[in-house]
Amino acid sequence: MIPLHDDNPTERFAFLTVILIAINAAVFFLWQVGGVGMEQSIRLAGFTPSDFRAGGYVAEGRNIFTSMFMHGGLMHLVGNMWFLWLFGNNIEDRCGKFRFVVFYLLCGAIATMVYTLFNAGSKIPLVGASGAISGVLGAYLVTYPHARILTLVPLGIFSRTFRLPAWMFLFVWIGFQLLNQAAMAASREGERGGVAFLAHIAGFIAGVTLIFPFRRPRKAQLRRHRMWSPGDQEDR
Repeated sequence: MIPLHDDNPTERFAFLTVILIAINAAVFFLWQVGGVGMEQSIRLAGFTPSDFRAGGYVAEGRNIFTSMFMHGGLMHLVGNMWFLWLFGNNIEDRCGKFRFVVFYLLCGAIATMVYTLFNAGSKIPLVGASGAISGVLGAYLVTYPHARILTLVPLGIFSRTFRLPAWMFLFVWIGFQLLNQAAMAASREGERGGVAFLAHIAGFIAGVTLIFPFRRPRKAQLRRHRMWSPGDQEDR
């Protein structure tokens, strides 16, 4: 399933969401591809669980955050940034700019550390914003469960679009992560690299939990949305 659009307007332009997307794109094109190269950049700024376990707390502690702004390929970057734009603007609007950035980075760090807890001996570097973005998805599920997501569903040679409630789309998404993690664990495929589904799951759970202290009080939200008509609010 590919999300195309959500019927969930924001009061203010999601400036920091755009900044995060721009940083990720700049790191990929100017440093990973056009600078030191993909392999060298991952070795320098990716997060390696086994190095952290071996006592590289300072270097790998830094890399927890640098690895969130790196990607393993163009499609990895595009997919992550599309999800960040589609869902991040509303969470930034609800949290406020400073809280949103802290929330985003904290979800990414938790995702990385939970993955490390269960894969402490892995020598494969982790890169990507997926853990942090999964936290944004978890927050969206809690905050806007009834918003409508225009979703493209490939059906063989045909494709159809559906307007799904956010809770349904995100339940299917997290279910997909759980099934793939179970399959990966059974086949031990994760030892050879690939998608870190466990980090996605951990980030999602972190987002579901942490959004409560990070979102602004409901009273402040109501003050901001008084100018909206009832029709504008029905999907929120």
